[in-house]
Amino acid sequence: MTAVTKKDPAGMDAEVREKIHLEILKRTGAYHANDHILLPSGQHTSEYIEKTLVTTEPSFIEGLGAVIAKHFAQWPTDVVLSTGPGAVILSHCVARAHPSRPVAVYGTKGMVSGRRRVTLPVEFQRLIRPGTKVLLIEDLISSGTTARLLLDLVERLGGHVVGIGCLWRRTSVDLEGRLVFSLVSRDFPTHPPETCPLCKKGVPLNQEFVRRRQTRRPSSAQEAKTE
Repeated sequence: MTAVTKKDPAGMDAEVREKIHLEILKRTGAYHANDHILLPSGQHTSEYIEKTLVTTEPSFIEGLGAVIAKHFAQWPTDVVLSTGPGAVILSHCVARAHPSRPVAVYGTKGMVSGRRRVTLPVEFQRLIRPGTKVLLIEDLISSGTTARLLLDLVERLGGHVVGIGCLWRRTSVDLEGRLVFSLVSRDFPTHPPETCPLCKKGVPLNQEFVRRRQTRRPSSAQEAKTE
């Protein structure tokens, strides 16, 4: 008879919590699974995160922000820093729930000479000084590029990053050994079309998300009339 291996209770709790958080993301429409999806990169996958939908349910995002704040409650924090619409909303929920009552500020993303760059609006620059304790918040950490830019920004200003919190992090991403807490830590495989197992099974390809990007434009732009 084969001995039954018991799961570590702490590990089981983490697994259950992650399933709950995934279910919440499904409720917002942000997490898509069990599909055959074309990614903007041209790769195929069975799962996808539509990050613009992550924060559409205020009660959900407040609760998820509180979970992140509770994890980092033991670290005194002066500033919560984020960038991008979804992460900014999440960061305000984290700042509100953190016992240190930190201020919430945001950086702005842009491209300079073909390279991504994060800058801090001038009105926020006085809030991050030498010795300032900063908690970085992201909605989705996929490649880690934005998180690394935020890290560099804080360190250039003399601040100290106490940790990085996010809703979803691809487990393959390493941020120089920094403390990263994510509600979901999950990698999903991607495949080039020629080796995609779903293509070989004849599963129809969902191109919806790529089409949305290609046709993305303001849906209700309104201009002021000149009298």
